[in-house]
Amino acid sequence: MKRPGVWNMLMAAVCVALLSGLQAQDHPGQVSIILLGATGDLARKYLWQGLFHLYLEEVGKGHHFRFHGTALTSTEQGQEAIAKVLESLSCPGDMASGHCAELKAQFQQLSEYRRLKTPEDYLALSKDIEAQVEHEGLRETGRIFYLSVPPFAYVDIARNINSSCRPGPSAWLRVVLEKPFGHDLHSAQQLAAELGSFFREEEMYRVDHYLGKQVVAQILPFRDQNRAALDGLWNRHHVERVEIVMKETLDAEGRTSFYEEYGVIRDVLQNHLTEVLTLVAMELPVNTSSPEAVLQHKLQAFQALRGLQRHSAVLGQYQAYSGQVRRELQKPDNFHSLTPTFAGILVHIDNLRWEGVPFILMSGKALDERVSYVRILFKNQAFCVQSEKHWVAAQSRCLPRQIIFYIGHGELDSPAVLVSRNLFRPTLPSASWKEVEGQPGLRLFGLPLSDYYAYSPVREQDAYSLLISHIFHCRKDSFVTTENLLASWVFWTPLLDSLAHEVPRFYPGGAENGQLLDFEFSGSHLSFSQLLPEQLVPGPDSAPLPSDFQVLTAKYRDSPLISAWPEELIARLAGDIEAAAVRAVRRFGEFHLALSGGSSPVALFQQLAAGHYSFPWAHTHLWLVDERCVPLWDPESNFQGLQTHLLQHVRVPHYNVHPMPVHRRQRLCAEEDQGAQAYAEEISALVTNGSFDLVLLGMGTDGHTASLFPQSPAGLDGEQLVVLTTSPSSPHQRMSLSLPLINRARKVAVLVMGRMKREIAMLVSRVGHEPKKWPISGVLPDSGQLVWYMDYDAFLG
Repeated sequence: MKRPGVWNMLMAAVCVALLSGLQAQDHPGQVSIILLGATGDLARKYLWQGLFHLYLEEVGKGHHFRFHGTALTSTEQGQEAIAKVLESLSCPGDMASGHCAELKAQFQQLSEYRRLKTPEDYLALSKDIEAQVEHEGLRETGRIFYLSVPPFAYVDIARNINSSCRPGPSAWLRVVLEKPFGHDLHSAQQLAAELGSFFREEEMYRVDHYLGKQVVAQILPFRDQNRAALDGLWNRHHVERVEIVMKETLDAEGRTSFYEEYGVIRDVLQNHLTEVLTLVAMELPVNTSSPEAVLQHKLQAFQALRGLQRHSAVLGQYQAYSGQVRRELQKPDNFHSLTPTFAGILVHIDNLRWEGVPFILMSGKALDERVSYVRILFKNQAFCVQSEKHWVAAQSRCLPRQIIFYIGHGELDSPAVLVSRNLFRPTLPSASWKEVEGQPGLRLFGLPLSDYYAYSPVREQDAYSLLISHIFHCRKDSFVTTENLLASWVFWTPLLDSLAHEVPRFYPGGAENGQLLDFEFSGSHLSFSQLLPEQLVPGPDSAPLPSDFQVLTAKYRDSPLISAWPEELIARLAGDIEAAAVRAVRRFGEFHLALSGGSSPVALFQQLAAGHYSFPWAHTHLWLVDERCVPLWDPESNFQGLQTHLLQHVRVPHYNVHPMPVHRRQRLCAEEDQGAQAYAEEISALVTNGSFDLVLLGMGTDGHTASLFPQSPAGLDGEQLVVLTTSPSSPHQRMSLSLPLINRARKVAVLVMGRMKREIAMLVSRVGHEPKKWPISGVLPDSGQLVWYMDYDAFLG
């Protein structure tokens, strides 16, 4: 027989024990967020602000945070850069300034910079996180690694995280990756396999920032909240067509290296616009809040896409593009790029809902306006007897019926969801969306704004802030899974292959394009509306190949001279550098290569990146011959050029890359900061006898080389290995290897290209050893070899 008193006491004890267990589980936890590439352009513009927004959202909910900004730059330099970024952070406009200042100060206290370069650095970071968590009496909830670095660095970083910086078994790991995710199906599969060997699928978050755009993120919730109105409309019986558009007014200037590799389809359509397509076309899950269900339905939409054919696309290229490529990539005068800067694609979906409905994807540069939108245009069988002037917008069924997800920019200049008044009044969450006030005179898609129910966000939020919040809350449906990524490349790769040698239609750019790029479709065929005479443009096989010319070998200033047309010359120099690298690695285990900046080496960097797969990059150390005194992320930085054209395409270990320390203590090339001495010490510590295996130089029209100028005699003699100099052109302050250090090299290669170098090449051929007048004349390795590489324009004029 149970005794009530004893039984009640026993149950009370059990409850206390259970409550204690639950309290232990709810013990405050810490999330560590590690931002790699924390001083880069993306991090400075968006990611630190996004992390601050996350902190503002979550700080009052019991979470504890630590933010670790990391990069390859020195601790001192990185701390200065991060402090500057943190000072620029902003709060939402409706937050009181005092409260904002308090939270900003807290965030700054919780944020630190550290150098993350070697496996030992990753291990030290992990131990520091564990020690700090233990010291504060917390438990570790998880770690987020945000890789704001070029894709070539992913595998090295992934290996280090997996081996040395994973959290304990009771905490989660999330690794965030930025596009591009491969160049085609094969490269995407290879990258996915490499990353999959280090991380589980649920640990990887591939960012397509379009999925963080407020209107794009609203497409599925809109469809869900308006099911009753849309269920009968969202199909082939009622939808005439779907347009998914991203137009840009900017051209590709300054980005032609990236654009030559990727083009408009890989840059925009394969990722951003395809992701939007799946959100519009996928079957709506019963529960749109389930990431698993959403991702599975997106995958089914991919699998229903009909394969693309050559006639599914029209291509264009703005007329100035090839000239920009020739200038930026040092291409010969007869070079004509086939890279499209405009594309229209016709997509069909083979399922019962969408059979026969055309989905038009379109994007381009140098167009007449900057705008992005999704437009669902509905069929209309109505006929109105009264004339148009008597139509009432909310009632007349003869007006165009459409739903527009207005992603941004354009005449409306803000994100919005627009629904024709002759369709239905939509439901949107009132806490986060508000009706747009009327703007007299504003017309969108042929109709005044008053003809739409129009809604915009109560508070505009940038895409990265939204995505960082979703990463924290494990919202995988806002990211690209491996399965969906590969499904996208399966869809796009055959078309890309078929278009590889297609000559695009040329267009002048901007408003002058007129109707030149208008296109129309019939069945599954897409074609430009306006016929043009056949374009007399060199085709892919008309240009002479490097093998059509012989390489001229001779003597110049008593040293070997190699002269050829530019492409052949670059190919020869790249081959010679690779041969030197292989020899050095075989003999010494490593190869130390010092590279000049400027425009001349760009084509060489691209040749090394694209055509030398057996180059021993893993054992190569890359140094800078000279550097402009600007931040390393500045477009004028020699290091930035090296990263853009070479480093992001090859796998050089991070700790083997040695940028010049021109930016220290928030100052550029200040004598008292001893940046030159620091670089000299790094060279002395790592390069045996300070003798580089190969130094690549150029020659200026005034006879300067590296950043050693006639007007600035520093570095021409003496004991200093690295010096600060003054250039006659802006930016004036420079850092450079000294002439004595250059002359210690085992081999020095001088690359001279272009007709504008002809005059100085003739002059230097006649002068003696006069480095104070012509610094290039002082280049003569003490015990190494000097070889001149000069194209025919520079050598023969």
